Amino acid sequence: MDRKRILLIEDEKNLSRFIELELQHESFMVKVAYDGRTGLELALGEVWDVILLDLMLPGLNGIELCRQVRAVKHTPIMMLTAKDSVVDRVAGLDSGADDYIAKPFAIEELLARIRALIRRSDQSEGQQHSILLYRDIRVDLDARTVTKKEHPIELTKREFDLLVMLLKNSNLVMTRDMLLDRVWGYDSRVETNVVDVYIRYIRNKIDNPDQESCIQTIRGIGYVMR
Repeated sequence: MDRKRILLIEDEKNLSRFIELELQHESFMVKVAYDGRTGLELALGEVWDVILLDLMLPGLNGIELCRQVRAVKHTPIMMLTAKDSVVDRVAGLDSGADDYIAKPFAIEELLARIRALIRRSDQSEGQQHSILLYRDIRVDLDARTVTKKEHPIELTKREFDLLVMLLKNSNLVMTRDMLLDRVWGYDSRVETNVVDVYIRYIRNKIDNPDQESCIQTIRGIGYVMR
């Protein structure tokens, strides 16, 4: 079972360190940003299961950051803020946040809300995306089958998981490290060049000889399906 990834965007370093340690204790993978600009870059550039977002941030406030993330991604977002007026709650939710918790809060409540967001997200994803379509390729997540022009394509488990990860994040450039973490596991001892080998395996099975590869190489960074 892969570990869920949480991005914490919070400029109060003592609080952010406390939350980070509690989340790690619950087996979440956590990355912290202390300002809005860095937070936005991480939010858009990597794959997260939940984003915890402070309302008042240097560089770019939480409301605007939330709007920009929500314009391109559906990652669950929870607002963390000292402000607890109706106006602030409404502004946070209207900007695209999925939940809202006011400081000070009990860490048990925060963890429960995070688990609830992840459950809703997983259920929604399962309901809406059991079939993935790309060009003439059809991926059935429940049956774990791949067909191309209705002809079955035989993929190994790792090839299938890698293809699904790229499809679920279409138009998002994924680095080799990101793919390694998500498909092979965060603690895997596999080298990043193994990703290149498996990409080649998949291309050999799904690409049309007369067309550009389904999986595009972004030199020096990683791969993307557009």
